[in-house]
Amino acid sequence: MRRLLLFSLLAAAAMAQPTDAPLLELDELKPGMHGEVWTVFHGTEPEPFQVEVTGVVRNALGPGKSLILCQLTDERVQKMGAVAGMSGSPLYIDGKLAGALSYQVQKFETVRYAVFTPISDLLEVGKKSDTFAARQGPPSANVTASVPAADEGFRPLSPVFTFGGVAPRVVDWMRPQFAKLGLQISSLGGSTTGSDATTSSPPLRAGDAVAVAVTSGDITLAATGTVSYVAGDQVVAFGHPMLNLGDVSLPMARAEIVTILPSNESSLKVANTGDIIGTIDQDRLSAVAGRRGPGPEMIPIRITVDGSDGSERQLNFRAVRHPQLTPLAVGTGAAQAVLGSNEAGFSHGARLTASYRFEGDDAVTTEVLFGGTQGVLQGLSGFANDVGALLQNPYAEVFPAGIEVHVTPLAENPLTALEFIQLSRNAVTPGETLAVTVGWRDFQGNAGREVVAIPVSPDWRGKQLDVVVTNGAALDALTGRRHVVSSTQLRSFPAFLEFVRAARSTEGMVVAVVENGRVFIDQATTSRELPDSITRIAQRSDQARYQVRPAANTLWEGRSLAGRLVPGLLRKSFRVDD
Repeated sequence: MRRLLLFSLLAAAAMAQPTDAPLLELDELKPGMHGEVWTVFHGTEPEPFQVEVTGVVRNALGPGKSLILCQLTDERVQKMGAVAGMSGSPLYIDGKLAGALSYQVQKFETVRYAVFTPISDLLEVGKKSDTFAARQGPPSANVTASVPAADEGFRPLSPVFTFGGVAPRVVDWMRPQFAKLGLQISSLGGSTTGSDATTSSPPLRAGDAVAVAVTSGDITLAATGTVSYVAGDQVVAFGHPMLNLGDVSLPMARAEIVTILPSNESSLKVANTGDIIGTIDQDRLSAVAGRRGPGPEMIPIRITVDGSDGSERQLNFRAVRHPQLTPLAVGTGAAQAVLGSNEAGFSHGARLTASYRFEGDDAVTTEVLFGGTQGVLQGLSGFANDVGALLQNPYAEVFPAGIEVHVTPLAENPLTALEFIQLSRNAVTPGETLAVTVGWRDFQGNAGREVVAIPVSPDWRGKQLDVVVTNGAALDALTGRRHVVSSTQLRSFPAFLEFVRAARSTEGMVVAVVENGRVFIDQATTSRELPDSITRIAQRSDQARYQVRPAANTLWEGRSLAGRLVPGLLRKSFRVDD
């Protein structure tokens, strides 16, 4: 009986994860050493699996950046190989912490191996986190994601960002846009609360599952990995870069492992993202690191969808403050509202209104009309690009205090084809009215006519002018307004917001009287050409700010056919006699 009890105690001790383990230096490692790697296979409790040290690959990632190569001797892991989500799993040898699981070796090896980042490199990232915590001010957000390219050698267990609350169809549709930033995304994920954790939340341990989130709430996007090292409130994880962003400010969240999906090419942990429990502030070559505590400041986003039966559905979530990731998060939410809902049908099209609220009660609102299912899909891509242009402006690193998007399905397709334009007279005199008849057809081919009365101004006397029938965006382009401006043309973020507000609506038909010529541009504000002497003086003082460009001057304009999309352009000339 005593022997049985002693055996049970020894077995339990052998399975216990080392706590406050001393560190094992790289030079102490010898081939043939046996170790244990702790990770979560299911739920939230870490379990060990066995490995055998093969050797140290010196300077594998560059001078002074070596890697530990181990054979996966545990039968469970030998079948599946290193798994995406095991990144950061701590390696213990003789009770000492040697490093963290970080790289695969090959795609088609017959014996499974894995590569570990040495503990000294993990602690180096932890020190950067300490330095960051001592600095004042947020990290720069104007950085681009960069994930090392995969090859047939060492391949980082690149994090797969999994969505919760998003339909697979939406994930498939968004995948190419995320791929441009080097992000792999999957719908094989879920979420629990996604809120900020209470102070009673248990501490993290090495081997625990942990997630780095991009969004939280009704829509969750997060990459799951494993905690490598904990010292007080400092946490080091992953063992390799997430997106290689350097200084960051991203939510750290708990994670629950649902299962592991084995694959000969790339196995994957399926996880639920839980409460936010801290902030990741470092994303470096050897690890990510941050601290337990409050999560970072995020942007609240609300997306409201009107149902065709008068009902209303809302999505509420928060997104990280990042010029490239935030637009994708907003675009995903809008796509989920349109493509992943039973509440409304969008076969005819949709109206999308987006409001961006900035600090100091400054705000800007945009409104776009989409025609038909394909038009909605194309429009959503354009919408995400517009959000990106707003956040990646060259004037100020400014993020909205909140974003609200309202999506309304249309009762009929708004696409309208222009057929002809007729003028009541080809020559008019000041004080008369010029009648313009425009013929058009709706999406079903039904014909319609619109008659617009234009009062002839005395200022037009003796001029040859054009009547143009088109949409607001086309008239903007015709009159010299550019969709994108350079940093030299506008001098402040408020001026940039005014530029955005000044854009003509893309909805409806615009009938305008224009005069061909040149326009004088001052900080993207367009006016009729000034006298040559003034133009020369202005351009000499600041060539980047003041420009003269061939364009049409708008003398009069009116709008009709509200609620319709009117592609194309028709033009007719007339003369104003003396």
